Parts: sequence; C-alpha cells; structure tokens
Amino acid sequence: MTGTQMTNGTALQSGLDRRGERSGGAGPSGGAGLQLTGLRVVQGETTILDGLDAHVPAGAVTALVGPNGAGKSTLLRVLAGALPASGKALVDEVELGRMSRRDRARKIAMVEQDSATEVSRGVLEVVLLGRTPHRPRWGADSTTDLAVAQAALEQAGAAELRDRDFATLSGGERQRVHLARALAQEPQLLMLDEPTNHLDVAAQLDVLALARELRDVGVTVLAALHDLNHALRYADHVVVMSGGRAVAAGPALEVLTGELVSEVYRVRATRVSAAGHDLLVMDRPGSW
Repeated sequence: MTGTQMTNGTALQSGLDRRGERSGGAGPSGGAGLQLTGLRVVQGETTILDGLDAHVPAGAVTALVGPNGAGKSTLLRVLAGALPASGKALVDEVELGRMSRRDRARKIAMVEQDSATEVSRGVLEVVLLGRTPHRPRWGADSTTDLAVAQAALEQAGAAELRDRDFATLSGGERQRVHLARALAQEPQLLMLDEPTNHLDVAAQLDVLALARELRDVGVTVLAALHDLNHALRYADHVVVMSGGRAVAAGPALEVLTGELVSEVYRVRATRVSAAGHDLLVMDRPGSW
C-alpha cells in the first residue's frame, strides 16, 4: 500500500507455517469452506436475509456482490457471530452456532466497514487484539504475539503506523490497521466488508492483491465488493445477492455477464476487454 509495500507470498506462507508449528501440525490446514442453507434474518417487519443458500469454496477469493440493501453486510455479520439468524451455516461441515466464540475467532476474522473513533489507543495495541483468541485468558502478549502483529502490520502495508495513536488516523489508515488486526488472528476464513472503502486507487489494488496472496497460501477470503470490475479481476468465485437471496453464483468470469448485471442492478451493462482484462461498462437504462 501507499508508503509500505505488501509482503510477498513467501512471507505470508512463513506466518502460516508458524501457526502449524505452534499447534503441533505440519503447516497450514488450508482455508475453510462455507455451506449456507436457509439463512434468514428478520429485524422488526423487515426481512433482510430471506432463506439464503450459498456455497463459498475453500482456498478461494469469493466476492459477495449485489445492490445496496441486498444483505451482504448482514450476511457477513451473521457469519462473524454478531447477528442471530435461523438456518444453517457450516464451516468445514461444523455448524457455526455450535462453536464457542473463542473457537470461531481462531478460525474466522472479519474486517468491517470502518467507522470513526475517538478512543485513544496505540496502533500496535489494536493489532494485538487479533491475538486474543490465541492467548491464555489472562495471558500477556508473548514474543510470538508481537512478531505476528508486526508481520501483520507489514502485510497490510501499515508498518509505518505502528507507533501512532489509532484515533488520529485517516479513514484509509484505520482500514489498513483493521486489516492488520484481522491478519494477526491468522484465520482460515477472512471476511472483508467493503475492504477498499476509504482507500485510494493504489491502496485498493494492494488490498485486492493481498487477498489473492492469502488465497495462494490457503486462506479462504470472502469479500463484499461494490466495484464489479474488482470482482471480475480479483475474485475466483462470486455470489450475487438481491433481495436477501443468492440469485447467482459461480466463477466470476462466467457469472458476471452484462445480461445478469443489467437485470440485478437495473442498469445497462456490457462486458468489454481492455489491457488484457474483462471489464463491465455500465450506464443508466435507455441512455445509449
């Protein structure tokens, strides 16, 4: 990202290998796949998720796309344990609702859309919060925790922010620190809610490239994205949501056609190719 470059895949792999050594295994166990069946969330008289069925493949970058109000953020909050829902959500065939909060936090990390804060707290302290599921209940930060936190800051392009007060950071800087905190959890499933929010163009591309690097070392990434061209370029798989349901899913290049995007988003969309990439060009209906 701006100011600090992302670490490469080798460094990310080393971090995952350390996790396997600490748990007595031979290395990373691979990303966690998700199977969602009949998820339903009702708040008051409003149905937000309406019997959603979807599959998120392990070890891939999956983009969650759809118009505003489709239920993308709600779905991520359900999976993170922040919202109750009926239906089933299985992570590697284990029901999320049967996991303890600690076990869930060891497997799943989430970066929410950033909001302003006035709490004064050091950036390193914020990132170390990601180590909480891996520490004894009353344990202090270990040398391993500090090393993992520093590596996470570097991976998120936020190493230069380590000694800053979190409350003084810009929106884009806070977003990078939140990403570092999630990486410090060493999750098998990383969920990102509008991860490019507040970021300039170069930083957006760095975050999306990092998602693919994490995929390459076995982490499953589920990202809610507004920019369909980001989904086309960086996602392996997409789940298209509308009205609280999944209306299409599959490989990004196969699913995100001009016809489907036109129908779901109520625009005129055309797929084109430029600089070796597939792109969607969109306009209001009837404007061409």
